[in-house]
Amino acid sequence: MVTTRKGTKNGQSLAERMTSIRDVVQRINEPQALDVNTQHLQDMGGVEAVLELLGTDPDHGVEDTTVEERREMFGSNLLPSTPRKTFWQLFVDTFDDATLQILIVAAIVSLIIGIYDDPATGYVEGVAILTACLIVSVVTALNDYQKESQFRELSAANDDIDVVVVRSGKFKSIPVGEIVVGDLVCLEAGDAIPCDGVLVNYDGLEVDESALTGEPEEINKDAETDPFLLSGCTAIAGSGRFVAIAVGKNSQWGVIKSHLEKEQDATPLQEKLDDMAAMIGYVGMAAAAATFVAMMCIKIFVDPGYLKDVSVFKHALDAFIIGVTIVVVAVPEGLPLAVTISLAYSTKQMLKDQNLIRHLAACETMGNATNICSDKTGTLTENRMTVVRGIFANVRDNVCKKPLKISPAAREIILEGFACCSTAKILPPPPHKKDEINFDSRPQLVGSKTEAAMLLLARSDWGSKDDTDKRREEANFGKEGGSRLFPFSSIRKRMTVLVNKGESNWTMYHKGAAELILENCTMYTDIDGNEQPMTSEKRKFFEDVIQEFAGDALRCIAMCHRNNVNKLVKNIADITLSQCEQKLEKEMCLDALVGIADPLRSDVVDAVATCQRAGIFVRMVTGDNLQTARAIAKQAGILTEGGLSMTGEEFRKLSPAKLDEILPKLQVLARSSPEDKHILVQRLNGGLIPETREEWEEAHPNRDYDKERDLLLPGYKEEWEKSRGGVGEVVGVTGDGTNDGPALKAADVGLSMGLSGTDVAKNASDIIIMDDKFSSIVRAVLWGRSVFDNIRKFLQFQLTVNVVALTITFLSALVGYDPPLNAVMMLWVNLIMDTMGALALGTEPPQMELLDRRPYKRDASLISLPMWRNILIQATYQLGLLVYLLNKGPKLYNCEDGSIHHFTIIFNAFVFCQVFNEFNAREIGDRFDPMGALGKSPMFLMVIAFTVLAQWSIVEYGGDFTQTTPLTLEEWRTTVGYGAMSIPIGFIMRLVPVSEDPASFAGVPGKLWVEKKPNHWLGALMVALIPFLAAIVYQLAWEVEELKH
Repeated sequence: MVTTRKGTKNGQSLAERMTSIRDVVQRINEPQALDVNTQHLQDMGGVEAVLELLGTDPDHGVEDTTVEERREMFGSNLLPSTPRKTFWQLFVDTFDDATLQILIVAAIVSLIIGIYDDPATGYVEGVAILTACLIVSVVTALNDYQKESQFRELSAANDDIDVVVVRSGKFKSIPVGEIVVGDLVCLEAGDAIPCDGVLVNYDGLEVDESALTGEPEEINKDAETDPFLLSGCTAIAGSGRFVAIAVGKNSQWGVIKSHLEKEQDATPLQEKLDDMAAMIGYVGMAAAAATFVAMMCIKIFVDPGYLKDVSVFKHALDAFIIGVTIVVVAVPEGLPLAVTISLAYSTKQMLKDQNLIRHLAACETMGNATNICSDKTGTLTENRMTVVRGIFANVRDNVCKKPLKISPAAREIILEGFACCSTAKILPPPPHKKDEINFDSRPQLVGSKTEAAMLLLARSDWGSKDDTDKRREEANFGKEGGSRLFPFSSIRKRMTVLVNKGESNWTMYHKGAAELILENCTMYTDIDGNEQPMTSEKRKFFEDVIQEFAGDALRCIAMCHRNNVNKLVKNIADITLSQCEQKLEKEMCLDALVGIADPLRSDVVDAVATCQRAGIFVRMVTGDNLQTARAIAKQAGILTEGGLSMTGEEFRKLSPAKLDEILPKLQVLARSSPEDKHILVQRLNGGLIPETREEWEEAHPNRDYDKERDLLLPGYKEEWEKSRGGVGEVVGVTGDGTNDGPALKAADVGLSMGLSGTDVAKNASDIIIMDDKFSSIVRAVLWGRSVFDNIRKFLQFQLTVNVVALTITFLSALVGYDPPLNAVMMLWVNLIMDTMGALALGTEPPQMELLDRRPYKRDASLISLPMWRNILIQATYQLGLLVYLLNKGPKLYNCEDGSIHHFTIIFNAFVFCQVFNEFNAREIGDRFDPMGALGKSPMFLMVIAFTVLAQWSIVEYGGDFTQTTPLTLEEWRTTVGYGAMSIPIGFIMRLVPVSEDPASFAGVPGKLWVEKKPNHWLGALMVALIPFLAAIVYQLAWEVEELKH
């Protein structure tokens, strides 16, 4: 007996050994460090020493009386989950947006002063803005609530399972949450492993660890090579017992789950919008303050005639009201609505491109991703072992797609071996439900993925769609007088079947690790199906093939046979495995060498190249070995000349500063743990990186903060910000396994796989790739850039109107003149700018040339230099037109100066300036193509048509409500013509050589990227416009003087 039944060791109680237990568990339970963990386990004396330390009897388990003590010391096997937010909470959360906050404050002030100043209609502007804010908040909260409903974590019912443990010598079925450290847990095929543990005894136990490692291989568990069982994985064959060493949040799955509870910071778009709102708010308040000061100075120091009868208090109140008006005009109240509309529209369209968006903001963020950290298995590869190369009957096949040109006799030998020497099964795909969006139409594989690959080859066109099931059935395995099977053993690395072909004719088929099988072959099958002697030259040829396959990271399996084996033993029906090894598994005939791999998806190479052209750094992060990872990365185009690859063990030893040095070249991270992937993402984008001493110490228990904070990854916030100026990368992470969850959560955009992804991965992600294709990620980037540009198009359009309205209000206030557009007119203009503009410009479809530029930096301004050029020139034209019509309008149109007729003409011209400028706004750079691809923008055309029709109705039938009067055909023609001048001005303004600031771009320069030198044309342009603006002010002042007389 290893331990005493009272749970003591050398007289020590369990509590006295608590520190030792935790230290041992930490040393033997490092993620993705099997060799190190095994060595530590052996050094301490193996599982017997662990049992003794934990006070666990290998036959009787722990004493019932110690269970509660263990739970108090080492925790329970329960994982806390974040409670779901209610709709009201989500609704309240939407008001964290800085733009909405500024709008609401401005709206409330506008509402109060508006009602005070004009009780009849003064409330209109404030109510309109508050309504817009309410719509944005409700739509956003509804969307978040619906998505949360669709993608909640695994239900409590799924977690509510029972496990069998041995306590006090008795088998007990207990809820999984009641397991404690030291429990002896029983495991059968099909059981989920509930906690981390070390094997005590086992019988053919095989475990699927893909949920934690991401790799599609079954792991054979034994005491010598791999005795560790990890929570979150599944037993797929055999049985066993293990002692629990880590439960709940301390288990490997618990560590992953804890990372999923932390939320990421604001998205890059949200940061830009917040900065933009703050900047516009400051400008608006500065303009309002300047207006107030200027108006008060005019009253106090100049006191012109039109202010003689106005008291200082009344004038101060008027100046304050105008100041509030300027702030309201300055803030782009349609911006949140434009963002919401653009994102919501793109979300629906992206679903057609196999991108299911869980969080709206992720749609735009993906467009400016500078790094993509991709999992290998299931993302870059098909997550299905496949025969990709081989030698069949001495004939080489480098494709394994078309029927091989060998004799029927040779083909029959190989197909018989594939079908019979296997325990795998191929099942039809599951039935397709009507409401199921993502559906895997491929056959289901049961059993060994390697054996299934050979069965799939036989059932494909290569094997003329051979009926492997029929061959197996005819072999009569397991029946009296039927064929015999000795299944694959990880120790022997081979399997054998003895097939009864009748009439006392038994054939042995044998397969396994190629280098071992070849040693026992003295013949080989030729193209005609005949057996030929294995000469030294031919053996050398096959050895070279095996080396070639291994060098290309292929799993090399040999298939051979031996005829009439019944003549070599007396009673073949009673033969044992030992006898089979000694008498039959030699002097065999080699039939085939197959190279098996999880092949690249067909779209990956082009998709990776497109990402790289778009300035995105693609990295592979996988749990697979370094050789395989490098081979796949080279095939995909990820690992390039000069690129670095390393293992997770090497990665963990780096200091933050050293990692920063190699990050620009690090392209492959192999044998990585979930924590490695999480740290890599943290270091790239700064998300969830420890900010305080307490957070650092929580991430690094029992480590010295003062001495080691600069030595341990991922570093800390202050150091990280200093190392890169506070600006991190925008990181997209792809993954399909539970192991990918923390990195998906820490990324700016997490992309999970819809077909092969686990629920945990989908839950932690922002976008679900419905078809599991890497090319769909490229579509996500394209749509993201389209959303970003559409928001900028809207900004360019709206800010042009804002600049005009702000300037005309400011200048009018200075000279004591009421603005030419009344409140209702301005409300309609705002409607054109806000809802109509958002619908028109926010729903523009993506153009493929968006992928020919680099992504924008996280701190790049939303408004580029070319956009400022476009805004200023168009605004200057519109200001000039307004002043011109104020001055010359009465003479041109034979109307009374300042009359409703006069202002209707100004109003109509101003509105059509916006209509035609909307065409200009479709391009934010130097390209002039206002009518391009209009057929692909039906929403734009509908908005323009509605705006024109509504404008005609307002002018012709608005009457007293809108203070408008019908216009003649000639007046319509000329005012529309004034607006249409925005189009040629749009062409001329793009000739002014202003280009994007190269410093605003991030990422790797794409192949089509041509670096432009920074220029100072924008400053020169503003200087050139000063005389023109001065002329406008002078003309406006002269007009006011004329009106006084």
